[in-house]
Amino acid sequence: MENGNVFKRREFVKKSSLVAGAFMAAPLVSKGYGFQNSVADEIKIAVVGCGGRGSGAATQALKTKANVKLVAMANAFKDRLEKSLSGIKEAVGMDKIDVPEERRFVGFDGYKKAIELCDVIILTTPPAFRPMHFAEAIKQNKHVFMEKPVATDAVGIRSVLETAEKAKQKKLNVVVGLQRHYQTKYREMMGDIHKGKIGDITSGQVYWNSAGVWVRPREASQTEMEYQMRNWYYFTWLCGDHIVE
Repeated sequence: MENGNVFKRREFVKKSSLVAGAFMAAPLVSKGYGFQNSVADEIKIAVVGCGGRGSGAATQALKTKANVKLVAMANAFKDRLEKSLSGIKEAVGMDKIDVPEERRFVGFDGYKKAIELCDVIILTTPPAFRPMHFAEAIKQNKHVFMEKPVATDAVGIRSVLETAEKAKQKKLNVVVGLQRHYQTKYREMMGDIHKGKIGDITSGQVYWNSAGVWVRPREASQTEMEYQMRNWYYFTWLCGDHIVE
């Protein structure tokens, strides 16, 4: 196994699947949804995309009881990477973090270097970059947690589906952060509905109350590309139909 891990593939696949499971739920899920693992071998994780979701997924993984260590990070912008690393350190302490300056990769090609160093990769950039990052991760035989949406157009979706088939052939674990699809209370409620506990449903209304979505003001030094990437939520080529999904 790469990166100095010599334990059997079957054990690694089992362990990595458990680690990926720790990423699945949203940050609302409590620490109690972690898992126990007595195997001593260390699982190295890396993050590509150091925004709020990448930081949250890494923190969730590091808070599990498994022997997990964050070893590399990659982001297009250095300030976002450093802010993410600082927040993760504050949340979990230093014991499970080993990301020296030489393993903090900045720029569009940093994802390849971060993927190379880990066993499980967290892919949490804006969705437009997901297909190419996913393809590289499977090419390098890594287990994957990636956030939704997984692409922004038909070409990207076809790429992701093709890569997913390759992952199956290689017996690699791939988990997509489908948020409330995994949240215990939502699943319990759906179970009650299917069991008929609330009777026949004749109509329904759903509300989502929030304080709104962030906007990062344009700065004089920014290129148009940087401005759009820092505000990716509002640009279709970067986020697809994310706002109304």
